[in-house]
Amino acid sequence: MAMDMEQFHQTFFEESLEGLDLMESALLNLDVGAAEPEAINSIFRAAHSIKGGSGTFGFLDIANFTHLMETLLDEMRDGRRQVVQAEADLLLRAVDGLRMLVAAAQGAAEVDDDVITGLQAELQAALEQGPGAVTRSAAGTPSPGEQKTVAGWHIRFRPDLDMMRTGNDPLRILRELAGLGEIQVAADSERLPDWALLDPEVCYLAWDIELRGEIPRDQVDEVFAWVADEAELDIQPLASAVQATVEENEPGMVVDGELLVERRRKERRGSGERRGGAGSVETTSIRVSIDKIDDLINMVGELVITQSMLGQIGDSLGQDNAQAKLEKLRDGLTALERNTRELQESVMRIRMLPISFAFNRFPRLVHDLGGKLGKQIDLRMSGENTELDKTVMEKIGDPLVHLVRNALDHGLETPEVRLAAGKTATGTLLLNAYHQGGNIVIEISDDGAGINRRKVLAKAVERGLLSEAEASSLPDDKVCDLIFQPGFSTADVVSDVSGRGVGMDVVRRNIQDVGGSVELSSQEGQGSRITIRLPLTLAILDGQLVRVGGVIYIIPLVSIIESLQAKPESINAVAGKAEVYRSRDEYLPVIRLHHVFNIEADTEDLTKGLLVVAEGDGQKAGIFVDELLGQQQVVIKSLESNYRRVDGVSGATILGDGSVALIMDIPGLIRMTTSPVHDVERKRA
Repeated sequence: MAMDMEQFHQTFFEESLEGLDLMESALLNLDVGAAEPEAINSIFRAAHSIKGGSGTFGFLDIANFTHLMETLLDEMRDGRRQVVQAEADLLLRAVDGLRMLVAAAQGAAEVDDDVITGLQAELQAALEQGPGAVTRSAAGTPSPGEQKTVAGWHIRFRPDLDMMRTGNDPLRILRELAGLGEIQVAADSERLPDWALLDPEVCYLAWDIELRGEIPRDQVDEVFAWVADEAELDIQPLASAVQATVEENEPGMVVDGELLVERRRKERRGSGERRGGAGSVETTSIRVSIDKIDDLINMVGELVITQSMLGQIGDSLGQDNAQAKLEKLRDGLTALERNTRELQESVMRIRMLPISFAFNRFPRLVHDLGGKLGKQIDLRMSGENTELDKTVMEKIGDPLVHLVRNALDHGLETPEVRLAAGKTATGTLLLNAYHQGGNIVIEISDDGAGINRRKVLAKAVERGLLSEAEASSLPDDKVCDLIFQPGFSTADVVSDVSGRGVGMDVVRRNIQDVGGSVELSSQEGQGSRITIRLPLTLAILDGQLVRVGGVIYIIPLVSIIESLQAKPESINAVAGKAEVYRSRDEYLPVIRLHHVFNIEADTEDLTKGLLVVAEGDGQKAGIFVDELLGQQQVVIKSLESNYRRVDGVSGATILGDGSVALIMDIPGLIRMTTSPVHDVERKRA
């Protein structure tokens, strides 16, 4: 009877992607010219394992490609070939090509035959001609004079229907294209429905675009980088327009930008993937340590024992000594509650992964982008073992990449600029993760140029977001907050790689979608720091139940600072309508939940209810409720996927009596009701 090998494919894919990550990390840390034998051995072993597995399962294109890499590595391992930078760079790009082949075998991507053929030719040439055969133009990022450019591009851009709901704006993309060269745009309205059926948040249009000019492909790719997974995109050179400073048929030539596209796809995917919806992939499994499995098995055993004990008590309840049996029943229920909670925590720990799974992509990103921008960058990472829920980690991958690219492109300066400013030639980029309370905090900081306060305020005044008087007195933290406004940018912060401010509204939206918050602080000339706070898990939270009239709401316990009885002398009105409460020399805006949700409360008198002082996005507010109830853990159910997005609400849960309670989004509630900077949204509306 023949064995069905397909059942082992997923394990092979996962192990191959882990091997590729190991190869990439080792190649980036390779000491060229004096490489440690064990470093070469580790890269060779990973390649050898991928070659053996792919041959076993019939993926011959992967096996043949890996064989060339393995042969080159074998010569380095045996000392027959010295490790030089050009060949290390070639192996790095070969890892990209191999990752493309593995993704194609999974059905998660398509193979670019030109890229693979070019890499195979380079590897073969290196083997035939000996060390040093790989030239700089073939082995690494071409120099500005070597960049392959064309005199124009034809672009078919068909956004997904819900692209605008993620905060992306097609008009902004068209404007960025117009900044690269002359464009002609033709709209395709085929998907446009009748007027009565039109939804203003749906993107029905598509566009055919002709972009003319000597524009490298990678600049065009960068314009669409943030929406690559949310649109059908076809970019082709205009007929008879291809020009290059190198010959088309030069052996081993890889078109600049193609590997960049694949690298971006890799950044979006991570490891262990399968196809989801259009243009998306999602992971199907995680690696779990045996210790976590042992804890889970032990807890299930305890639960079985407790169930058996309760069963015996239940069978004997009708007999004598009812009081003693009732006490045993209470003890059993207490043990059941304890075991259930510990079992729940053990299951949750299985979903927790070290954040190194997200951080490991950045050494390669810094290596490639730093070389392209001509910058010297020292990447430092700490807290890689800090654990985070797998689902949360997957959702913050793209925002983290965007923020790091911004720091590299617009935060850190070139060596010449840094030396002129009295700094070291090498800039520092720090990624740090740590636990704080019930959250995980991720910090991205650089010692670069920082944000120019004057230019940001000038742009805000120009767009009508602030008046001259408001701009002159706006504190620094509110100036930084302007960066997150949709479409906000200045001429100095737009480039072919990223734009500080361009897309930052999408970053904040994506982080808020997982119940997190993001803050930006900066000191001009000294650097910037972005702080992201995330919940440890999206499944369960500790909540405070509060009652407003006849409705129960839940406030996340981690957001609550204190609860207090309002004093009449501390209540003040601003401009005759807004209310603030003075607490310890601090004025807190008052949020009346019954006004927000249009329900009837027990009282309108602040002194007869309670104020729950809560914090979100670095701002505090007093939430007025009628009564505090108990605290309990609640299982979060998505309101957006089951109904629709509701401002000020992060989800819902089912209480013990079967009723549904809404879970408050504290940062969202505060944004709805407070602060001059958040008036920006209202002014724009």
